[in-house]
Amino acid sequence: MTHATGCPACEDIEALRQLKARYFRYLDTKDWDSWRSLFDDEVVGTFDNAVTTHGADAAAQTWAGVDELVASIRGVLDGCTTVHHGHTPEIVLESPTTASAIWAMADIVDFPSGHTLSGAGHYHETYIKTAGQWRIRSIHLTRTRMGFTEPEGAHAHPG
Repeated sequence: MTHATGCPACEDIEALRQLKARYFRYLDTKDWDSWRSLFDDEVVGTFDNAVTTHGADAAAQTWAGVDELVASIRGVLDGCTTVHHGHTPEIVLESPTTASAIWAMADIVDFPSGHTLSGAGHYHETYIKTAGQWRIRSIHLTRTRMGFTEPEGAHAHPG
């Protein structure tokens, strides 16, 4: 239920918070059709593959378009159990129809192999509002932590 506050900026900020909340819930519940609906058709997604405190990874993967992005992430996570949390958003309304945000994040990904990723970092996003709905226009995940654990009973091999 939406309540009119008389503060359009407040309503837009809350709508963006709700959008990101649905992003995490749909991702973790593997509701791929609903997850897809959160993105602009022309979304560009970049997900860093290494830990950096400088906000960029030369080996990052990038996808252009919602179908490519969703298919790729689904291919990686469909058989996994995941937990994603977003925190402390820094939301900037740039115009009545554009916005940006940085979200601190933490995730746990349990892979079918028994390996587990425990990570943290930031989502850097832009948004576009069309037909009264906010959508993710670009998404860039940077990592400040990535820890991997072996399956129970596995032994690490000395390098």
